[in-house]
Amino acid sequence: MKTKRYILQLLTEARAASYANGEIRNDFWTLIEDQCERKKASLEKRGAMIVKCQAKGAVSSYREEGEETFVEYNVHLKSFIKQGDFFYMEENVEKRSAQFFKDTLVKDEEHNPFIKDTKSKADLKFEEVDIRGTYNRLQAVQYAELWWQERNPQYHTFEVNCTNYISQCLHEGGISMRGYPNRSKGWWMQNDSWSYSWSVANAFHRLLKSGGLGAKEVGSAQQLIPGDVICYDFEGDRKWNHTTIVVNRDLNGMPLVNANTYDSRMRYWDYKDSTAYTPNIKYAFFHINP
Repeated sequence: MKTKRYILQLLTEARAASYANGEIRNDFWTLIEDQCERKKASLEKRGAMIVKCQAKGAVSSYREEGEETFVEYNVHLKSFIKQGDFFYMEENVEKRSAQFFKDTLVKDEEHNPFIKDTKSKADLKFEEVDIRGTYNRLQAVQYAELWWQERNPQYHTFEVNCTNYISQCLHEGGISMRGYPNRSKGWWMQNDSWSYSWSVANAFHRLLKSGGLGAKEVGSAQQLIPGDVICYDFEGDRKWNHTTIVVNRDLNGMPLVNANTYDSRMRYWDYKDSTAYTPNIKYAFFHINP
């Protein structure tokens, strides 16, 4: 069997090639991924292309069972994208699992972090309170850029951290907390406790939908500007499970977003290159103007 270091090199090089070209090719396997094909189609539709993609990985676990080898690894992808005369760097961090039989790769897939809690806090009652404050979009975006790949120790961190991260961005942009200590009321994080609307994607969507944080729902992604928010219902079942913040716009005026959980920076807003994507996906677009 190949060495652990060699395996990681092969996996990360292959992932970079698949991300940029829609398929994996190297000295001992060929694998075409639907996820990468969707990304390639999305880029072509936007008139964009990946000029260069680099991947840096780290093995989190490695075990051998007879002729099989199982690898858990993280990969940080950096893609230099050209769209007309507009250039930008997209970054994504993925947690992946690979399985080899002898020297042949039989599986290499991303973990999907957006599996919903079937009970859930998603349907808990939420009571709005007046949440106001002057919103500084630049400060919110600067915070989003600073902490997209890290976790601010001043806040509690969750395994599924996307909505917590967006709440932090809006708060650091000047929006005040309200409602403590009632977890079903307002929007807050304090004393190692937090409201559901602060940390749960579905509750946060309900807060924005009700006009909380001064949010106003708009009809299209193109109406958003940096500092605004997008909510995602991947299965299209009205249970919202992801949240991002707009940090820039591409040449066509479409949002580029940052996110946590699987950390992303300057990612195209529609998430068609995500393993969580389904054809039933629904989006909600919110302009923040408290």
